[in-house]
Formats: sequence, C-alpha cells, structure tokens
Amino acid sequence: MPGSPYTDLDRPPLSVARLRRALVAPHGPWRRLELVVETGSTNADVAEAAQAGEPEGLVIVAERQVTGRGRRGRVWQSPPRAGIATSVLLRPAEAVAERDWTPVPTSRYGWLPLLAGVALVESVTRLAEVEAGLKWPNDLLVGGGKCAGILAEGISPAGAGRPPAVVVGMGLNVTLRAEELPERTTGLAATSLQLAGATATDRDPLVRALLRSLADWYDRWRDAGGDAVACGLRGAYLESCLTVGRPVRVLLPGGEELTGEATGVDADGRLVVSTAAGDRPLAAGDVLHLR
Repeated sequence: MPGSPYTDLDRPPLSVARLRRALVAPHGPWRRLELVVETGSTNADVAEAAQAGEPEGLVIVAERQVTGRGRRGRVWQSPPRAGIATSVLLRPAEAVAERDWTPVPTSRYGWLPLLAGVALVESVTRLAEVEAGLKWPNDLLVGGGKCAGILAEGISPAGAGRPPAVVVGMGLNVTLRAEELPERTTGLAATSLQLAGATATDRDPLVRALLRSLADWYDRWRDAGGDAVACGLRGAYLESCLTVGRPVRVLLPGGEELTGEATGVDADGRLVVSTAAGDRPLAAGDVLHLR
C-alpha cells in the first residue's frame, strides 16, 4: 500500500497511545505528548507553542523531520521512522510551588543541552548496548561517528512579564543505512545505532528511556536550583565526555584559533582549554568548530 508506514517492516511506526500511557502524567513525567507523521522541525513546533503560552512539559515527537536544525544552522534529517526526532518545552525560570522549585538563573541554562547529552548516553548504552560518549558540548558519538545531535534554544515570550522558555531538541539516528547517512562536509562522519552494532533498535523503548532520563535529570537539576555540581550532573557529564583529556583545536568567530588540551568542564558548563597563554573557558556559543 503506497504511503503505508508498514512498507518497511524494519521501521514500524510509533504509537502515540502507548507513548502517552508511558510518559504523560499521572503515570509519566511529561504534561502533554504529540506525535506527528512529518514536520519541518520539532524545535520550531515547540517554540511556536511556547510563544503561544504553552506550559512546561510539552513533548513533540516526529516520525520524520524535513528541515531539522543543528547548531549554527546545520541540517539534521533522516528517512521516515529511521530515527528519533523530539523536542521538549522547559520553563526553568518559573517557580513551581508544589515542587519547591525556585527560578533558575539564566546563567545556568547552558547546562540544559549537556543534560540532554547525558540522558542520550544513558539511554543508548542501556538499551542499545553500544559504547557511547559525548563530544563537547553535546554530540553523541558511537563507534567513532556522530549518532545524535542536540539543539537548545531560548524562546522569548510573546507577552511582557513572562520569563523565557527553553526548547531542547534531540535527533538520534537509529536504523539509517550507510547509503542514507548525510554527506560528510566537516567534522565527524555520521553513523546510526544499527550500523554501530546495537543489540536493540526498537524506537518505542528508546523514546521512552530517553524522555524519562531527560525528565529525571531535569528534576534533579531543578531541585538543586540549577547547580550542576550539587545535583551530580557535572560529574555524570565528565564521565561521558570524550573531549576532556585530549588535545583540541578550536575555531572561534573572527578566525581566531586556539590549540591546547581540554582539561575539564567548569561549573557553568564551559569547556576549559589549557593553552600556552593559560586556561581559557569556552561556552558553546563562542565556538564555531572543535576538533
């Protein structure tokens, strides 16, 4: 049947009913979940909802993204049902009385994409049983290739008096075949869980595990007022980070280039590079390219 989601039996469709039962309150950590067959960008969809006043806890999952975006406008897309494309709406600047959550200072928002990276590593290592790590700030590496990317965006409110929201989007290559991978232009070649020898590539449990882990780490981070050290997030990130302890070459805006050793990640989530001129902390927004 033309157009049927069952034409490729290795890539069955997700069930919105099953995902909602597992992930939406009262039995799950999220407030609302929507599944779409195709969209331009789940981040753009969630951002639009945020500007319209949507409360925290919205999740949008797409079977296919056609104009998904990565950092600095890079394109992230895959064939239908070959990966996981999802975005969530967070409002860390808002107090939540029933959780005793106070507003998180915007200076700590830089940890949110790193938090999502930790959730990705936890999910794929446990379910797919592959060795995974993070290239700072948040590229998921599996078998030496890039298997997932994360994009966090601040969203200004439509009306005055409401603090900004944050949309966190994640794109994970699950069953892409070698001929379906995006052409390499810069940086690491792409890969997928299937190509890396994953023991499981069923997207339903992967989506559940990823969104549960993301919610768990977000809860811990909010409980600690956004303090990544106090909630254990910084320690978990450092355990997964493949960049720390290695020589790096960093291209900065304006053509400046730094070389040195990545020695750690500071309390604000910045990569610390030891250079001949001394230690240099770098925020993700300051870096054009890292090798």
